[in-house]
Amino acid sequence: MNIKSILVVTDLSARENVAVQRAWQLADTHRASVRLMYVPPHGQKALPAAASRLANAARQLEETMELRVRTAPIESGKLEDLVSQAQGTDLVVLPHRHERSTAAFFRGQPVLRLLRRLQRPVLVVRQARGASYERVLVAVDFSAASEALVKLAAGLATSAELEIFHAISTLDESKLRSAEAPEHAVRAYRERCLQHARERIVSLTDSFDTRRNRVLTAIGRGDPGRQTVIQQEHTGADLVVLGKKRTTAWEDFFCGSVAHRVLSWGTSDVLVVPDGCLSATAPHAARRLASAVGKNTALPVPAAARRMS
Repeated sequence: MNIKSILVVTDLSARENVAVQRAWQLADTHRASVRLMYVPPHGQKALPAAASRLANAARQLEETMELRVRTAPIESGKLEDLVSQAQGTDLVVLPHRHERSTAAFFRGQPVLRLLRRLQRPVLVVRQARGASYERVLVAVDFSAASEALVKLAAGLATSAELEIFHAISTLDESKLRSAEAPEHAVRAYRERCLQHARERIVSLTDSFDTRRNRVLTAIGRGDPGRQTVIQQEHTGADLVVLGKKRTTAWEDFFCGSVAHRVLSWGTSDVLVVPDGCLSATAPHAARRLASAVGKNTALPVPAAARRMS
């Protein structure tokens, strides 16, 4: 991940300073420039003399880390301002905020609304967990962009231990049971799903140059969002990396999303990468995955499940 510029949002409080510190650590690692943007939480008024306080914070950071630190203009604090400032930035760093509003209920939390309008990786920081990330969990769905997502995570935290995780959906298995398929057929289908996942996840570990530290793999079963959170808590990963497909607010409201579940239920930092950021390398990744596991790797839905869908 080639990070040359970072935009970090803060309300200048001690609680949200963890986002500034994480941006500082990443900027120091990647020798990137930093831009501070003051955005008060929803429903709160801007601090008195916010511009001067932001400038003082930038000056202190610049003296500490010997990197270029700039400030964004103090504006209305609306989402449009953040989108405008984030254009051309390689990474956006946000403190974790949980907004309670009608807009948040129907259209999602601010980070999800931002991701619908901005094709940039967004890092949501929850708490300080050390100078650098030690263990990174990458949630993959075996789409064409999965290889690029793993590479991006590896480039973000070059010294961290990397774990590639995939959750096998049980939706088709539930359809089989609803269609009263024999138990042996359900078990056979479950085994085929597991074998398919093992082949695909191994192909991902072989599709890029292995780093000096080892790359781990894990497979779960069930809702991908919930299983990702469970795996993160089990392994103690301090960062979860996942992709985000372009969706509308109504799609997220009625169907939910993995990103929403991980951001709502997890305890670690979360890096959400829109698929648009990975599209340039996705065709190449798809060819590599196909050649690694064979041309007929797509796992068909059983006829009984198709009839129920």
